[in-house]
Amino acid sequence: MPESARTGHPAVDESLDRLEALDGAETEAHPAVYEDVHQRLTDILAALDDE
Repeated sequence: MPESARTGHPAVDESLDRLEALDGAETEAHPAVYEDVHQRLTDILAALDDE
């Protein structure tokens, strides 16, 4: 992810970096990556609620 697009939250940035796995990947692989990123971001938001 370009430095200008970073959020400053390491866990969020790491999750979004997973989207780079889609570059050059077959279309069939996209849903699994999207689901992984979605779950990671959901977990991060849930953790914020717990704080």
